[in-house]
Amino acid sequence: MPVTGPDFISLQARDLSASQAFYERYLGLVRSQAGPPHAVVFETQPIAFALRDVVPGTDLGAQPGGGVAVWLHATDVQAIHDALVTDGHVIVSAPIDGPFGRTFTFADPDGYRVTLHDRA
Repeated sequence: MPVTGPDFISLQARDLSASQAFYERYLGLVRSQAGPPHAVVFETQPIAFALRDVVPGTDLGAQPGGGVAVWLHATDVQAIHDALVTDGHVIVSAPIDGPFGRTFTFADPDGYRVTLHDRA
């Protein structure tokens, strides 16, 4: 049986509460009632997105997720960018208009690089 595509994305977080607050505040994500106690699952569609405690024995290092691209769709990319800049968060690449619409990349509290775009 062939794989049909991604079904779940989870990032390990050093401080689960701080990362949850970051994603709720800046990206407007809403926590789902589903999920185990060591994770925060958000109500995202069509693919579930979650944060979880660091798995024992895992070293996130200075650049967690290096080489992995996480892209999320948003309806107001520029407003999210501006809020992150205002509050002093790291912007990895400034907003541009390209094939995926308005697009930029930021670093989350753990240093994961996340790209937002507004073209569905």
